[in-house]
Amino acid sequence: MQRGLKLTPVRRRILEIVWRAHGPVGAYDILAELAKERAKAAPPTVYRALDFLIDAGLVHRIDSINAFIGCDKPARAHIAQFLVCRKCHRVMEIDAPGINRLLAEKSLAAGFRIEPTSLEIKGLCGECEDA
Repeated sequence: MQRGLKLTPVRRRILEIVWRAHGPVGAYDILAELAKERAKAAPPTVYRALDFLIDAGLVHRIDSINAFIGCDKPARAHIAQFLVCRKCHRVMEIDAPGINRLLAEKSLAAGFRIEPTSLEIKGLCGECEDA
């Protein structure tokens, strides 16, 4: 794997489960899927793998809905920006470089170093707003 990361079979499988979901997926949903194939699957295994995948920039955690989603741009470090529907929990990653630049400028001026993170913008998706 690029960047010298060790993608073990469990990490690779969890990454596949996250990407196959095509949207946010909870840790216990990942565990349930993994348990179908591995009898000894346990929450610590899933959380350790997710932590690794987050640190590697392959997965993002969506704090507001306690879920995980694959990263659209794993090749570069960035502040991930998400639109999160507060009703159906649909999530869309957006790419607004201007927001990242502004956050970098403001944090630098404040003497603050931003760590790899995500910005969650809550609202209603078009389908929920129409309903």
